[in-house]
Amino acid sequence: MPADETRIDPHTHSAVSDGTDSPAGVLRAAAAAGVDVVGLTDHDTVRGWDEAAAAVPETGVALLRGAEISCQSRGISVHLLSFLHDPDEPVLAAEMERSRASRTDRARQMVERIAEDHPITWELVRAQAADGATLGRPHIADALVAAGVMPDRSACFETILSVRGPYYVPYHAPDAVEAVAMVRAAGGVPVMAHPRAGVRGRVVGDHVIEAMARAGLAALEIDHRDHTAEARSELAALAGRLGLARTGSSDYHGAGKPNRLGEHTTTTAVLEMIESEGYLPVVRP
Repeated sequence: MPADETRIDPHTHSAVSDGTDSPAGVLRAAAAAGVDVVGLTDHDTVRGWDEAAAAVPETGVALLRGAEISCQSRGISVHLLSFLHDPDEPVLAAEMERSRASRTDRARQMVERIAEDHPITWELVRAQAADGATLGRPHIADALVAAGVMPDRSACFETILSVRGPYYVPYHAPDAVEAVAMVRAAGGVPVMAHPRAGVRGRVVGDHVIEAMARAGLAALEIDHRDHTAEARSELAALAGRLGLARTGSSDYHGAGKPNRLGEHTTTTAVLEMIESEGYLPVVRP
């Protein structure tokens, strides 16, 4: 990265979904890490946008408003970042709320299954989340850690909460290609998050990404800690072939994961493309 390049980390999470920092806390942490622009992309919600925007003058960190939309393709999980969309566009807003509610129902079912073998309760899981947060597997992991069952979140996801494990329950998520179209219809800029993160479970083939590109996908998140060097090389070639931009980010979750703000970044040129195509502007100091 050139020495004069603005440090842009477009993919982070707050306690509104499954991070541990408040939305304003994410911006304060970004300032401390020397990040100039941070994207707040909580799962299936924009509830943290206003608080984060209010922290821009205090922190001097610009805010790229976004969300990470839960999608799937033939049962394989896909995560789609939507940047600068109109939060009041009814179709996308309703789909995000449906996915958010489904996550909560899924979490309750998983807790019921896990409780048959481990000392965990729904009340303990809820105690791990901020008021109004989208409940999910990270909060179940925090409850398992609090109960002394597991040492940390990573161990939970590798065992009890694995998508391949006996406790896993799927949740509602729209088709990935349809989600790209919905984001574009809402004035948003869709970017596929960690497309080759095989450590998380199965990943979709290139044909799915090609279909997403035809529907309006803008970029692939290539520089991510869950991608091997080989995966990054393959994705860079795919992005070039499909005419897609490339992004990099931390996927920061605060204390919940080892990901560190600014560990991967996105160029100013890509940020300018996102802002030029989005319905909303970046919130600047």
